[in-house]
Formats: sequence, structure tokens, C-alpha cells
Amino acid sequence: MPLSPLDIHNKEFGRRLRGYDEDEVNEFLDQVIKDYESLIRENKELQNQLLGLQERLNHFTNIEETLSKTIIVAQEAADEVRSNAKKEAQLIIKESEKNADRIINDSLAKSRKVSLEVEELKKQASVYRARFRTLVEAQLELLTVDGWDTLEPKVRQAEHELTLG
Repeated sequence: MPLSPLDIHNKEFGRRLRGYDEDEVNEFLDQVIKDYESLIRENKELQNQLLGLQERLNHFTNIEETLSKTIIVAQEAADEVRSNAKKEAQLIIKESEKNADRIINDSLAKSRKVSLEVEELKKQASVYRARFRTLVEAQLELLTVDGWDTLEPKVRQAEHELTLG
């Protein structure tokens, strides 16, 4: 156990015949006590400073660990957001492709339908023209023929064709 200033102060030396000067020894001991007390105070102050610095170091170490963990979590979150964005983009592209295919298929179907309708109208127009030509030819023939007996069957045929069409 180290000496305390009180141990030094209370220390008594035995006396001898030709010993040291007692006042000089006491003065020296007083000086040692003062220096020793000063060193003890300084040591305590340094220990307190060391504890304070150690606490600050621990605090900053905790902050560093927290920041490191936060950075890792932020990086993971960013990676997840990036991954989700890619997946969503792929889904949007697939959906757009499906919609484009559907629109194209609908357009082709409508185009085919319109084409069939046009063909049907062309056929109907052709039939109408043929019938109209027949009617006009019958009418022209009526105008060129003098006899009523020959006209009657042709008029009936033309009327019949008009009622069918």
C-alpha cells in the first residue's frame, strides 16, 4: 500500500547520539509532504480527466457504431428501393407490351372487319349495278319495241328483279 501524506507526517525516527538535525529533517519531510500531496492531487485530476476522456471516447465510439449501422441500413434500404424500382419498371414494361399487343390485335381485327364490310359493299354495289343495268336495258328495249305483247313478259321480269333486290 502506498504512503499517504499523513503517513509521512506521522513518521517518527529514532534518536541517536550523532543523528541528523531534527529541524532539517522535519523541514525536508514537510517539503516531501507538500510535493507528495501535490502529486496525489495532480494524479487524481489526471485520473478524472482520463475518466472524462474515456467517457467521451465511449460516447463517440457509440456514435460511430450508430452511424455505421445507420449507413448500412440506409444502403440496404437504397438497394431495396432500387430493386423494387427495377421490378416495378419491368412490370410496367410487360403491362405496356400486353396493352400494345392488345391494341394491335384489336386494330387488326377492326381492319379485317372493315375490309370485309368494304368487300361486301363492293359486291352489293356490283349486284345493284347489274340489276340497275338490267332494268335500264329493259326500259330501253321497251322504248325501242313497238309491240305491247312482247313487252309484257320483260316488264314483269324487271319488276320481279326489283322486288328481289
